[in-house]
Amino acid sequence: MKFRKAFTMLELIFVIVVMGIIGKFGVEFLAQAYQNFIFSSINNTLQSNSATTVEFISSRLQHRIKDSIIVRDTSAANSFIPLASATSATANTYNALEWVGSDIDGFRGNSDAVANLPNWSGIIDLDVSTNSTLVSTATDTGKVDTLIDVLSYGDSNFNSSAALYFIGSSSDVINGYGWSGAITDQNQTMHPVIIDITSVDSYNSNIGNFNEVYEYYKLAWTAYALVHDTATNELWFHYDYQPWNGDKWNDGSTKKELLMENVDTFQFMAIGSIVKIQVCVNTSVVEDYSLCKEKTIY
Repeated sequence: MKFRKAFTMLELIFVIVVMGIIGKFGVEFLAQAYQNFIFSSINNTLQSNSATTVEFISSRLQHRIKDSIIVRDTSAANSFIPLASATSATANTYNALEWVGSDIDGFRGNSDAVANLPNWSGIIDLDVSTNSTLVSTATDTGKVDTLIDVLSYGDSNFNSSAALYFIGSSSDVINGYGWSGAITDQNQTMHPVIIDITSVDSYNSNIGNFNEVYEYYKLAWTAYALVHDTATNELWFHYDYQPWNGDKWNDGSTKKELLMENVDTFQFMAIGSIVKIQVCVNTSVVEDYSLCKEKTIY
């Protein structure tokens, strides 16, 4: 008679116990590894998106006209105050940041055969300028007009959009930039201008004579607004509008782009002329997880 070897009862029990242990802890290990992978992927995505958003905001705020920046409460008839007046206790009540930006794209200039020259120089020749016509040395208003047309996709131009801010002049943040309505006289901070058709380096006033002219200036053609929609947790970027002409951030013609979704916090404050911003984003995939990015803009 031949006998075949098989598992003994003890061996079978041992195998069953080992398999049970492997089954219990192996599944938990795999589940934990999968959760860690999901969390790492979400964290990396939030890190990347929030960093990109903060850097984009910083690049725009860096070239702001510093005296022009305000904060709004869009749910309260668009009430606004200067950012410098917002305390740490009241800043949370405002969900929009708005400012006038200088035309940094035009100031960077373009390549030509001689040098990389700016389209506008930022200098007024006070010796040859008059009350109604300002001569800006080494400025090409035609190129500025072309650039504004390109950046606004044909919706804006020099004569209808451009304005000057004189560095050193008196600044009225409430009325001088058009936040309270269109500028109708020259005694304001921003000076709407048109091209002098007789010369490519001159500006004419849209509202009469220039007032309080200084040697150095910044040229602007649009304001910018960052608006946190607390109902949808979306952060929107608005541009291509001119407050000095009576335009508003929420006009139908104002362009806007969605910067980020799932934004649960958008905060800002001023320390002198320095602006600090914070953007916090969350995800519905991982419960109670939020990631924040901060930036200080000088």
